[in-house]
Amino acid sequence: MHRSAAPSAALLLALALTGPAQAALPAQLRGMLDAAIAGGNPGEIEVLAKYLRQASPADATEVDQAIAAHRARVEAARIERLTNQKLTEGWKGEGQLGASHNTGNSSSVGLSAGINLTKEELHWRHHLRLLVDYQRTNGVTSRNQWLASWEPNFKFSDRLYASGLAQFERDRFAGFSQRITLSGGVGYKLIASQALTIDVKGGPAWRRTDNLGQGPASSLTALGGLAAAWRIAPGLTLTQDESALYASENTNISSVSALTAKLTGKLSARMSLQETTNTNPPAGFRHTDTLSRMTLVYGF
Repeated sequence: MHRSAAPSAALLLALALTGPAQAALPAQLRGMLDAAIAGGNPGEIEVLAKYLRQASPADATEVDQAIAAHRARVEAARIERLTNQKLTEGWKGEGQLGASHNTGNSSSVGLSAGINLTKEELHWRHHLRLLVDYQRTNGVTSRNQWLASWEPNFKFSDRLYASGLAQFERDRFAGFSQRITLSGGVGYKLIASQALTIDVKGGPAWRRTDNLGQGPASSLTALGGLAAAWRIAPGLTLTQDESALYASENTNISSVSALTAKLTGKLSARMSLQETTNTNPPAGFRHTDTLSRMTLVYGF
């Protein structure tokens, strides 16, 4: 469902108040400022604005008005784009692929593939995730994990949002044939900078698990999560995703640490470690599973 683009009254007022002022800057300096604004690089604009304010303090108001008008135009364009984009538009994300083949004392072949998609709307944010991890050793399936999840977020502000989750899992080697999780809660962005972002969320959840040899079981639980991304250096990022589902009969804790290094263009290499803990697993299954992956990642 799409609404017609209509900038808010406050935004229109900002555009009016920050419209063209009487040019006081020397023509050469004004030309430099207009060129930087046309380029659209926020860092370059701020650096030049700082220089112009120092070089000509009497004209600082004109500099500020020009930058404010530019920001208002950018915001108006963003609102129009997000309001009118189609269902298939605006998706960004990455796909990853890893494979292994061993011969000798044992023979094994494995494949892991996944895709992560994000779509930003004016008030909504959507995350889609698909993951498949399969391996056969000496002709016998030794890993068969499937995961699909959708996480819609309703944004109250730049930091505060309502969070939802619908997730399906299948992992017979963890003791269940399928597991469905539905959750709703509140999320908050604790840190939001170019180098570091940290999000936390929490709320009630419902989970249905079809345990092997025990039949289906449903329970109301509490969900908590943390997602962090640290840009260590250009082209090198460390991410940490934590989630916990607490219930009296079993608490499930999942942790994924990943180091991603850019190779060239949109292609990167990723090394990750996943650890999953169940406090009360089905009989015959271990409390903790770990899984290491080396994958190639393509961003789009």
